Amino acid sequence: MDSEALKKYSALHPKPAGLTLHYGTAGFRTKAEQLDHVMFRMGLLAVLRSKAVVATIGIMVTASHNPEEDNGVKLVDPLGEMLHPSWEEYATQLANAEERELQKIITEICQKAAVNQQKDASVFIGRDTRPSSEKLSQSVIDGISVLGGQYHDYGLVTTPQLHYMVCCQNTQGQYGKATLEGYYEKLSKAFTELIKQVNTGPGESQRHLKIDCANGIGALKLSEMEPYFPKEVLIHLYNDGTKEKLNHLCGADFVKVHQKPPRGLDMKPNERCCSFDGDADRIVYYYKDTTGHFHLIDGDKIATLISIFLKELLAKVGQTLKMAVVQTAYANGSSTRYIEETLKVPVHCVKTGVKHLHHKAQEFDVGVYFEANGHGTVLFSKAAETKIRQLAKEEKDDEKREAAKVLENVIDLINQTVGDAVSDMLVIEAILALKGLTVQQWDAIYTDLPNRLLKVQVADRRVIDTTDAERRAVTPPGLQEKIDALVKKYKLSRAFVRPSGTEDVVRIYAEADTQENADALAHEVSLAVYHLAGGKGAPPQP
Repeated sequence: MDSEALKKYSALHPKPAGLTLHYGTAGFRTKAEQLDHVMFRMGLLAVLRSKAVVATIGIMVTASHNPEEDNGVKLVDPLGEMLHPSWEEYATQLANAEERELQKIITEICQKAAVNQQKDASVFIGRDTRPSSEKLSQSVIDGISVLGGQYHDYGLVTTPQLHYMVCCQNTQGQYGKATLEGYYEKLSKAFTELIKQVNTGPGESQRHLKIDCANGIGALKLSEMEPYFPKEVLIHLYNDGTKEKLNHLCGADFVKVHQKPPRGLDMKPNERCCSFDGDADRIVYYYKDTTGHFHLIDGDKIATLISIFLKELLAKVGQTLKMAVVQTAYANGSSTRYIEETLKVPVHCVKTGVKHLHHKAQEFDVGVYFEANGHGTVLFSKAAETKIRQLAKEEKDDEKREAAKVLENVIDLINQTVGDAVSDMLVIEAILALKGLTVQQWDAIYTDLPNRLLKVQVADRRVIDTTDAERRAVTPPGLQEKIDALVKKYKLSRAFVRPSGTEDVVRIYAEADTQENADALAHEVSLAVYHLAGGKGAPPQP
């Protein structure tokens, strides 16, 4: 390691005094002007990680659904998964180190993680459309170069596209070609094969879809991909970033949180619409009925639709493949009940955060996971994939072989590395077409229980500790007993509290048989949190 070069370059990316950042589920995220030193140092870390695992590592410059003036960075591990938790710790140490300690901390990481400095390093870089992203990705390149790493800069890509490229590269092309063309070709080919089966009748108009691209990267990449789509796909892009600010009053997060349509998209009754988030790794669907009432179709309903489809196919193929759905405590109780009781598919609940869902889904032959916010995908075990591809080729029974072929195309269409709005959208569109479902029929599979999300400011969120996938509070003493007593007052109700991962607030979720009851329960639980967990400011008002 050239300590002079490190000193010289590090001085060009100085750390603001007194700034401490933490690498969380979403990597680092804050105001763009505070991130220059972090980007440089994540370039350094990516080189170390690449040498440690002897594989290509990804770095994505994005702050997803945050406001345009923010930015962020996350590292991608060799198979397109999130950075290993033990390295999140190193990322935090490196980002917060004083300049004079950089060399020492790098040496410590190399010792702890058994990094062989002699190995080559290779890093893939991608960025979103924020005004600050280009300059910040240049800082990443400085960090990679100082430690002698090789890099490939993909420029503007969606987050899932970068995950995909990293996986392709490290599987020596088995997962696909590590280029944007490779991504477009693989997905559009699988999609085209799937919808060949559709009996086109009078339902032609059903294939129109309006997409709110959150004024982000999704619009750019969808327009690049359009020439690859079959002519049956009629997508109309809104909030394409030419006029308005990224994520401003639009995007999947806005629609999910505010339960209303985005600005800049004009909805007619019963039209199918969807929203991506700023870096295109989340998707939610929605429509307005003839009375003008807004209906949101969130990640839970997306997981349900995909599960119904896969369960039917697996039954036709006649293999004993184990399928499960993975959710968090935020999943609507109606979805859990429907999947377990009607579909008879096991549901597993895990802690909030994509990495927990992804990890659990890997335990099954077919693992479907979605967060209610619309981030999710389907994972197929190596054994299941091999079996399905073999049946699609060799199975003598026509029905079984055809079902296996459909499954094979679903495997190729879904981005198994991470939730991907483009890929998820194509999977959903194919399923709706194949099953001849309208958006209203999809929505009517089950009715969501009314629910309410609240947050209470507390002096220190760490006073709340949870268990049972965050569904029960262990501390402070007496809080869970209080919640249990409140829940008993209402029908079909449940409630839980959990500390926020990012700020000193406690998040509260409540659901019940009516909106009025869900609101009342959420309010009563928030008062209990305020009094028992050190609330700040005035008590919560109903």
